[in-house]
Amino acid sequence: MSSSNTLITRTLKQIATLGFIGYLPVAPGTFGTLAGLFFLIFFRMPFPVYLLFASLCVAVGIIASRTAEEMIGERDSGHIVIDEFTGYLISMFALPQTIGYLAAAFFLFRFFDILKPPPIRTVEGLLAGGIGIMTDDIMAGVCTNLTLQAWRLLHPVIF
Repeated sequence: MSSSNTLITRTLKQIATLGFIGYLPVAPGTFGTLAGLFFLIFFRMPFPVYLLFASLCVAVGIIASRTAEEMIGERDSGHIVIDEFTGYLISMFALPQTIGYLAAAFFLFRFFDILKPPPIRTVEGLLAGGIGIMTDDIMAGVCTNLTLQAWRLLHPVIF
């Protein structure tokens, strides 16, 4: 393998694990989600940029997750947390980035990601590799987002 391929695979693994975050000894998925929360707090983006960034996270996350899974040697390794980061971004898609929505999205996303209600669990079992790693968290993000969008319609003043 050439040194440029080695550098690319190591970089993809670093992306998939969000550097050291995926190697934290306790709850790396929760810390991956927190990384997404802090990212949104510190980097406010106009909607088109947000859409582009989230889309890039999905695409790069699929490739990086597959590469990291192969390098780590575990199927859907707990060290891979780009899926939580990206799922959280999807949770906050087209929502006001207020503390209330950011916090509600964090807890709801962790709820959907950990419990994996149907059809999330079904899809997780059907898909493998980077697509499988990313899809269940994307679906948890969509479930969170739909819940918060409904909340926003019903209670526009709260949060």
